[in-house]
Amino acid sequence: MSGHSKWHNIQKTKGAQDAKRAAAFTKIAKELIVAVKEGGGITDPANNSRLATVITKAKAANMPNDNIKRCLEKAAGGGSGDSYDTITYEGYGPGGVAVIVETMTDNRNRTAGSMRHHFDKFGGNLGASGCVAWSFDKKGVLVIDNEDGDYEEDAVMMDAMDAGADDFEADGDCFTIYTNPDDFNDVVANLSKYTFVSAQIEMVPQNYQKLETEEQAVMMQKLIDAMEDDDDVQNVWHNWEE
Repeated sequence: MSGHSKWHNIQKTKGAQDAKRAAAFTKIAKELIVAVKEGGGITDPANNSRLATVITKAKAANMPNDNIKRCLEKAAGGGSGDSYDTITYEGYGPGGVAVIVETMTDNRNRTAGSMRHHFDKFGGNLGASGCVAWSFDKKGVLVIDNEDGDYEEDAVMMDAMDAGADDFEADGDCFTIYTNPDDFNDVVANLSKYTFVSAQIEMVPQNYQKLETEEQAVMMQKLIDAMEDDDDVQNVWHNWEE
């Protein structure tokens, strides 16, 4: 899976303003609430695998434990009157870049209209369900920052394989560990001595699309930014080779 690295996006996140961080926490909070509700109100991650996955994502994003606790209490107590639907949209960006957008919404019509608007405005088009998902694989992805050189590549790779990971990739100061989605929580538990800068279930592209012009690249970045700034959007996956 050479070439798949979240490091560019992680660096952007590290340097983001407080408003961006708050927006990210709001999106994760929504996922926490949905995970509890769909898990029958269970707030113990040991008995709610989806919740365990979201908590791992929250901790990797440096979401404070108090924030996580408040979200779980709110969800368990029925304190949130919002009822969210999880909807995935697929389409193409400039130059035929494949795009998958995962949303959680309390208004399907609003979100569908927003998605169509974003695609149309920035040189893409919204497609039918399944039009690009076939070219992605769902995987657990764990990213370790080794900028300070604290870890030896071979040691991390061996630990990852022993923990049940499917694959390991070293890209400069970044180590990326791939897992089967069903094994994600177990691998995280087995690698508890490491700190992850990103840890979640992702849609990983099987191949990448280059854009031929600077104009296409600018429009593609604007499309991604618009999607990520949308309150209904949880994740944006694409196969743009930046």
